[in-house]
Amino acid sequence: MTLRIPRRLSGEGGIARVNRDKDAVLPYVEVATEGEKTPAPPPGFWTRRERAILGCLGVAVTLGLWEGIAALRLVDPLFLSAPSRIVRAGASMFASGEIWTDLRVSGLEFAAGYGMALVGIPLGILLGWYRRLYYLVDPILSALYATPRVALLPLLIIWLGIGIWSKIAVVFLGAVFPILLSTVAAVRTTDPRLLRAAHSFGASDLQIFRTIVLPGSVPLPGSVPFIITGLRRGGGRALVGVVVGEMVAATAGIGLMISIAGNTFQTDRVFVGIFLIAAAGVAMVEALTRLERRFEKWRPPVGTGV
Repeated sequence: MTLRIPRRLSGEGGIARVNRDKDAVLPYVEVATEGEKTPAPPPGFWTRRERAILGCLGVAVTLGLWEGIAALRLVDPLFLSAPSRIVRAGASMFASGEIWTDLRVSGLEFAAGYGMALVGIPLGILLGWYRRLYYLVDPILSALYATPRVALLPLLIIWLGIGIWSKIAVVFLGAVFPILLSTVAAVRTTDPRLLRAAHSFGASDLQIFRTIVLPGSVPLPGSVPFIITGLRRGGGRALVGVVVGEMVAATAGIGLMISIAGNTFQTDRVFVGIFLIAAAGVAMVEALTRLERRFEKWRPPVGTGV
């Protein structure tokens, strides 16, 4: 809605433009009311692609400097290989097929352990909702969360053997606690006024979970952003569990490949394994970040500076 008022009666702020109508006694000013918003111009190519362009530029500069240092032999190639040599080594490993078994085993361990760790979401909702249940298990959770997973690996190998299940257990233990504790924190930080209002209208626990605790039919800050943060942290811990478990005791996997290559001073193959793990982590984080953006519209914009 736009109001037209005489120019001499208008205030000094919020004036859009002055129109001089020949049939009007006084020039008038079009002032936008509070509910009217001027549509923002569509973002340009640089605005839409700024993050990707700068990220690719940073990677390209880093790889160029790395290649230059290796070409000038400022560092012994035994300790620091060149990106070109790493690419050739990776291509050779994929062409010969020797790396596919390691990728399959590590991928299966990660998928199984991380998938089992998703049980932390319903458990976290229960612990966050029922206060006495949380008090009952909190000492055990705190002790297990503070215990390094590597310290449990010898026990897991004794119980489950050196096969795939001991690594799945390490991945599960590494991922489940960040997911569980993030979900608990999300539920316990729900606005109590919303809960009281829902109870006063006779809402059931399931309805409260669906419409308030989780971002359901109302656009309120729910638990999903916190849960996704836990999933992101748990994914990083899961990848560490895969590599560490395979380095200690395994018959196949990327961690075992890295360990053997390091023991035989094959720096190129070590970096191939490292880059594969890093690529998997980046892809997972990017996927979860894109999912998180769908639920973070309620957050105030931050980091908008140049």
